[in-house]
Amino acid sequence: MVGGLSVTVRSLVAKDRSGMDILLSRIKEFDGEDGKVANELLDIYLTQTTQDYEFLVAETQNGHVIGFICYGHTPLTEGTYDLYWIAVDPDFAGRGVGQQLLAEMEKLIRVAAGRLVVIETSSSPLYTSARNFYPKNGYHLAETISDFYRPGEDRLTYVKVL
Repeated sequence: MVGGLSVTVRSLVAKDRSGMDILLSRIKEFDGEDGKVANELLDIYLTQTTQDYEFLVAETQNGHVIGFICYGHTPLTEGTYDLYWIAVDPDFAGRGVGQQLLAEMEKLIRVAAGRLVVIETSSSPLYTSARNFYPKNGYHLAETISDFYRPGEDRLTYVKVL
């Protein structure tokens, strides 16, 4: 129970695809290139037996997908994982769903002998809520690369030792 809401976090399965389409369409950060890439990764995850990504979804008691997290082991590292995306339906934002997704991901990474989580995000105002969310959940800003995405838009790297 988070924020008065009964939510289950579990691995993404094929029956979630339509719910993920609806969810992605509701989240402004996924209306451009991020949305295209997310859809490609979803298709890979659901159709191939081997992939480099893991998807977890947050589902309400009545079966609606209201959030997801995508992460994976960082190639050529020992115990380092990248968090690629975490997103929650705007109608459910601020109710602990993102924290529950993050906690489940961290638990699974620990079980897999993971030791470090790395998150890259943008300095764009579009990602202000993400930049506020990560430090509240134990991540610290480890690196800033100026003008990485385009002039005036930096890449910010957050990390957490598990």
